[in-house]
Amino acid sequence: MVYNWSKYDGKYYLNGALCGGICCSITHGALCPVDVVKTRIQLDSVKYQGGLLSVGRQVVAEEGASVLATGLGPTAMGYFVQGWFKFGGNEFFKIQFTKSLGDQKAWDMKTPIMLGASACAEFIADIFLCPLEAARIRQVSDPTFPKGTLAAMQTLVQREGLMGWYAGFFPILCKQIPYTMAKFAVQGTTEIEIYKALPYKREEMSKGQKMGVSVSSGFIAGVAAAIISHPADSLLSKINKKGAGGDGGMVSRLANIAKETGFVKLCTTGLGPRCIMIGTLTAGQFLIFDTLMPIMGVEKFHFHDPSKPH
Repeated sequence: MVYNWSKYDGKYYLNGALCGGICCSITHGALCPVDVVKTRIQLDSVKYQGGLLSVGRQVVAEEGASVLATGLGPTAMGYFVQGWFKFGGNEFFKIQFTKSLGDQKAWDMKTPIMLGASACAEFIADIFLCPLEAARIRQVSDPTFPKGTLAAMQTLVQREGLMGWYAGFFPILCKQIPYTMAKFAVQGTTEIEIYKALPYKREEMSKGQKMGVSVSSGFIAGVAAAIISHPADSLLSKINKKGAGGDGGMVSRLANIAKETGFVKLCTTGLGPRCIMIGTLTAGQFLIFDTLMPIMGVEKFHFHDPSKPH
């Protein structure tokens, strides 16, 4: 028997969700200043030109250092909730798909399993993330908007109804689902290949060596995910800016924004800072997640080749 399925019970999924919430909240919260600068570049690329550091200095000079913490509350809260469902859901769907397919077929189809599991988990997570992300972006783009997380969310609903929370739901799905699919599939595949290339088994490695694999594979996955999801991330930043894209429905507003911005700018504006941000963030997430799981008393699920001893 390749897997001991009795280990993957309710406690396992609960711990996976908690570790996911913690790792996403910490990493996104820590990189909030980078995200503020990145969002400013996306929202006004004419005013904010240059690299991450130069634009950051410009923003601080104009508005003070405290502006770099704008949206920290919704960021930390939103990504705890998202991480809970994303990491916990990914583990749940990945294991359920593997169990249903059987050992050999699951090994042969490990990449589709990783892609499908992460997509299912992310869709659920985005339902809960979208209102908090809308509040964060509105706080960053509108200095007069309430700074408290709950106050910002309440103000959005009062002014615009539920669409104030979910105006960006379609672009957030377009951004987050490919992003998460790339993130988990690239990280998982890279992790497998690194372990295959090493002269000793994963079980024989020290904690430090395993963490090195987590960080390396996480950074590679983060850069890949950032590139794939960047056009939708740009649209999401712009559509949550008041008045962006006109007064029509969400689809027409998105089409207007895309036409006004241009495909090349959607793909490239702010991409450098975002690759740095997401690569670092993803490496940190997998480092924290893979560190916390054994502390919580559970062993993270890994795919195994049934034809080889383990």
